[in-house]
Amino acid sequence: MSIVKLVNKSNNPLPKYETPLSAGMDLRAFLPEPLILKPMQRVLVPTGLFIELEAGFEAQIRPRSGLALKHGITVLNSPGTIDADYRGELKILLVNLSDEDFIINSGERIAQMIVAKHDVATIKEVDLLSDTERGGGGFGHTGTK
Repeated sequence: MSIVKLVNKSNNPLPKYETPLSAGMDLRAFLPEPLILKPMQRVLVPTGLFIELEAGFEAQIRPRSGLALKHGITVLNSPGTIDADYRGELKILLVNLSDEDFIINSGERIAQMIVAKHDVATIKEVDLLSDTERGGGGFGHTGTK
């Protein structure tokens, strides 16, 4: 288990896991007034949260499934990555993929954050890669059925 340090400059509660087996913690908008997100518009929504992660960890910012299904609201660069050395405010890049305006109110849960361990890779340049059954098969290489 990692320790995540948060400075909360909003009037919202700290992020928390909503159920005992939840992977993500909901993040809330911190706005001076309601924000209207028009169809196909994207906006950076402040949270009022500042984070410090342990080395070897990242925070992934992902959409909330209910907002995506019911309103077409999603995180544009999903998953967004917050690196352990970032100290600025967490802001969520949302986009409205629906054909209707969507109003975001301060305190509304707009995304989820997952804290994940990661490795730091060492890159080794080579002239040849090993063979596999898949080889260079990419998008759709296994068919549809």
